[in-house]
Formats: sequence, structure tokens, C-alpha cells
Amino acid sequence: MTENKDIRIDKYLWSVRLYKTRSIASDECRKGRIIINDIQVKPSRTVTKGETIIVKKPPVNYTFRVIEPIENRVSAKLVSQFMEDITPEEEKLKLDYRHAGGTFHRDKGTGRPTKKERRLIDRLQDDSNFV
Repeated sequence: MTENKDIRIDKYLWSVRLYKTRSIASDECRKGRIIINDIQVKPSRTVTKGETIIVKKPPVNYTFRVIEPIENRVSAKLVSQFMEDITPEEEKLKLDYRHAGGTFHRDKGTGRPTKKERRLIDRLQDDSNFV
């Protein structure tokens, strides 16, 4: 697709739809949440074919392999041509655990929770995050 072009990591992350905007991708790089070959990278770092990218989106650390650097944003169906998801299964399970414990049901018409109920809900949510 692209012949020996230097593609910035923030632009690549945006183009393969890992982030909604390029500025969000740049901010994540600056925060140290993007790692290429065990090194935290700046947004201006270029991406080459075959590199491994780790994207930290707490609580999960996603791992991707660059198949082909791309400059322009592509549809979600075409992303698999440019990047391969090699995230270990145990990392993906962390996301399931987090969502499993965080659901609470309140009957319709009961109004807002009282201060005591709110504290109880917060306590239960904090406990479920440490699964």
C-alpha cells in the first residue's frame, strides 16, 4: 500500500481506528500508554512493518502487530489488513471481569439513591474492580 513512507505512530493509531481522533492518540503517546518494542514512544515516532505495539487502555494492555503502515483512515472491515490483534486471552478477560461486577439494578420510580445507598454502591464498585 504505502511504499517506504514514514508514518507517525499517532496517525497510524488513528487510521486503524484504535482512537477516535489523532489528537487523542497523540495524548496517549505523551502519557506513556503506547509502547513499541518495550520503549514508550512519542507521537512523532515512525511505524514500520512487523513492529509490536502495546496500547495501555486500563485495565487491559492490548498488543498489536503492524502488518502494513497506513496513512489514511480505513473502514473497520479493512483494519485487519493493516494490523493484527495478538492480545493474550487473559488480558481480554480482565475487561469481562470489570464489566461483570459493575451492574446494579434499581427499580423504576424509586428516585435518586440516598447518601447511604450511594456509599454502598460505591463500596461494591470498588470491591469489584479488584477481581
